[in-house]
Amino acid sequence: MNYPNLTNKQLSELDSLFELISKRQLKDFGNISASNKADGSLITDCDLWSDKTIVDGLAVIAPDEGVLSEEGGKSIPDSKAYWVVDPLDGTTNFAAGIPYWSISVARFVNSRPESSFLIIPSLKKKFVCIKGKGVWLNNQKIDPKQNNHQSECISLCSRSIKILQKKPNSVFPGKIRLLGVSSLNLISVAMGQTFGAIESTPKIWDIAAAWLMLEELNCYIDWLDIDPLNLVSGQNLSDVNFPLIASRSLEKVEILKPWANLLLEKKLRS
Repeated sequence: MNYPNLTNKQLSELDSLFELISKRQLKDFGNISASNKADGSLITDCDLWSDKTIVDGLAVIAPDEGVLSEEGGKSIPDSKAYWVVDPLDGTTNFAAGIPYWSISVARFVNSRPESSFLIIPSLKKKFVCIKGKGVWLNNQKIDPKQNNHQSECISLCSRSIKILQKKPNSVFPGKIRLLGVSSLNLISVAMGQTFGAIESTPKIWDIAAAWLMLEELNCYIDWLDIDPLNLVSGQNLSDVNFPLIASRSLEKVEILKPWANLLLEKKLRS
């Protein structure tokens, strides 16, 4: 069964929903405390409120389409169209008073992202992406050909920084940036702010929205271990990581791959 793309009405309703979430997050930013989840990561009441509000909103906007979310159900829904939600990607930044986090939402159809939404409330930036149609930033379509300036920077996540310790006598092939937010590390590649990113332990909700944007802006993803296209309905993704390289070109992927492969050494030996 083929599922249709989102209608203009649905897109408008999603825009209103994300505006509501953004306002609440900006209001809570700097005025809320965090606690630790079982895996050691942080969570705030705002994460929980944002997750519930998005999930409830999607139930109205797109009924009969399942939802997988960081703070809710983490199994792949059995519907052909479903949503992957990270209501507040970058909770550590948010709780620490660092104004860099995102709302990350993607709609999957037949196991592939079909549309995605990435909102950065503190920077007043809203990315919208539709498969085969491109990416818009604040309602202005991005031209991939004009978005290809050269950068010397590479984004690393906090856990991938350990690759530097494994090759202490080698020069890393770029200037390192750690933004602390997986979705925004990846969108920095799509926007040409960095020429590549290495992510060690991203979950599906960390990468879902940026994945489609990278593809639509002619970037490349090298899945280092598990390919998310091979996932199946009902699979629980609570503890599944998707280490990857994202880059502006295949040439840059090859430059980064020897470093990124260091992330897999322990797993390969076990």
